[in-house]
Amino acid sequence: MKFSKVLVANRGEIAVRVMETAKAMGYQTVAVYSDADANARHVQVADEAVYIGASKVSESYLSIANIIEACQKTGADAVHPGYGFLSENTDFAQACSDHGITFIGPNAAAIHLMGSKRLSKIAMIEAGVPCVPGYEGDQQDIEYLAEQAEKIGFPLMVKASAGGGGRGMRLVHQAVDVLEALKTARSEAENAFGSGELIIEKAVIAPRHVEIQVFGDTHGHYVYLFERDCSIQRRHQKVVEEAPCPVMTPELRQKMGEAAVAAAKACDYIGAGTVEFLLDQSGEFYFLEMNTRLQVEHPVTEMITGLDLVEWQLRVANGETLPLQQHELTLNGHAIEVRLYAEDPRQDFLPQTGKVLRWQPAELPNVRIDHGMLEQGEISPFYDPMVAKVIAYGKTRQDAIRLLARAVDDCVLLGVNSNKQFLSNLLRHPIIVAGDTNTAFIQQHFQDDVSLHQQVLELETLAVAAALFTQQNQSNQAWQTGVSVPFPLRLKYADQQLMLHVQSNHHQVTVQLCDQHATVDLIDIVDGTIVYQANGIRRKLNYVLDQNQLYLDAGNGNIVIENSTYAAPEAAEVIGDGKIRAPMDGAIVNLLVNVGDTVSKGQTLLVLEAMKIQQQIKSDVDGVVDELIGQVGQQVKKRQLLLNVSIA
Repeated sequence: MKFSKVLVANRGEIAVRVMETAKAMGYQTVAVYSDADANARHVQVADEAVYIGASKVSESYLSIANIIEACQKTGADAVHPGYGFLSENTDFAQACSDHGITFIGPNAAAIHLMGSKRLSKIAMIEAGVPCVPGYEGDQQDIEYLAEQAEKIGFPLMVKASAGGGGRGMRLVHQAVDVLEALKTARSEAENAFGSGELIIEKAVIAPRHVEIQVFGDTHGHYVYLFERDCSIQRRHQKVVEEAPCPVMTPELRQKMGEAAVAAAKACDYIGAGTVEFLLDQSGEFYFLEMNTRLQVEHPVTEMITGLDLVEWQLRVANGETLPLQQHELTLNGHAIEVRLYAEDPRQDFLPQTGKVLRWQPAELPNVRIDHGMLEQGEISPFYDPMVAKVIAYGKTRQDAIRLLARAVDDCVLLGVNSNKQFLSNLLRHPIIVAGDTNTAFIQQHFQDDVSLHQQVLELETLAVAAALFTQQNQSNQAWQTGVSVPFPLRLKYADQQLMLHVQSNHHQVTVQLCDQHATVDLIDIVDGTIVYQANGIRRKLNYVLDQNQLYLDAGNGNIVIENSTYAAPEAAEVIGDGKIRAPMDGAIVNLLVNVGDTVSKGQTLLVLEAMKIQQQIKSDVDGVVDELIGQVGQQVKKRQLLLNVSIA
């Protein structure tokens, strides 16, 4: 046996998921954690845990020295890198090897080759794998790249060679925009990946994004475990992932699978990898990239094959042969996955930070929730805002997608805004249900969805809120007396102040807003759930009541209503006052102005990054920059003042 104790060099749901399989196979497990994760779920699941540094990723989860030291301290003789962080870092894979630690993944040479879009594309062309026409040469000055773009023709894609997750990627429709796209992509790539190397490719318009799961062992055996369709994307980031692909044929599956295996063989690949392809409407497919790690969406492959891919990883890393040969692999049913994020779709999917007051994953047959959250916790500004992966399996695609929408509805996440309603509505869209999708779907068909806009609360929801606030403010005896005294209740929702007139009688609450009335009959309030009846229909809602703040699992999944009846009146906020504040916790990655610069309303002043998302901060007035408070590299808090613009 090569190893007996596995350290998971990651956090959150993937760390928990790897440990569960490792434990089931008899291995000891070790977690690593930063300041922000001291009480995290993955730390509690592990047999042992080692502190590896400050919350900032460069000082903890990206510190190779600290992780190697944690291995030595605990006697961990194998490392599973999960995904993200150091999972595709050649130096980390090599450092593990140098210290006699088994790296559960491919060797450093394969990671290096496939980590470069430019070098991997050259290797794939040599291996006979279909590739998109473009430029992947080593001459990298901007002017030369612009010349190559003109030769390729438009539309085209500019891509960071070392990139992923849509960062450093730009779609260019016309020659006049190519220089700016190249400069922006290079800047973003340098900030995100430490490399400004770019490639240019002919754009394949509205393709499907289809990826093949491959596995190789140390004995020269290779298989492909069928495909996943990840076509539904937003800003080049996957939103819905499913297996199998809705338009796949047995012949096309074999061709793509064999091309993926050829890609793996070309770099002597060991372990789990994913070869990503673009599939056009004519059935032609092109190599996109190879991910040299376990994918976020691996559970859908596990559900249709009945296999545990982490178990396969551990067996291969331990020198065993692949558990099955190609002809022994079978595909059954359909599985679909979405990612529940702490982000606000109504504010252009701005990442959310703060306390999670209640997390309750759905419990349904054939539904799997991979998560790293405790019932109460915190979304930190330092890491990706994914809360959970919600996966459903069905005999048919229709069964799977219907069940997944229900599972998303049944997940309770209160305290922070999320994309719950966005996902629920997306999964019920007729085009999604039909499976007729491509990478442009959200942009073309989903921009007007209600989940992307601020909603007006229904009067019934306000009546439920009034009932909960009323119950909080009265003793149980008073609640039971039947005394009915109308009283005013001022509620704040988003930027609205709502003055209600409330009358409570036994377990019945009636509210009046302007000339409209709504009545709810309370049936039960217990364990954070209110059961009530309105208009002859009995319903229930999950909630958290935190002093004067009520969090309701209704509408967008985290409706926040404040009882401001006894609060001092707020001073009217000046619109466009030139005081530029951070809309979220994050780090300043670029300052685009200096003191004394004249700026116009809507002009980008600086770029803020949080959880891998860059946000352009714009001026709200015409004026002159008279004070720069923030500096590049500085971590800032939400609402912190960044700079002042004196109004012209």
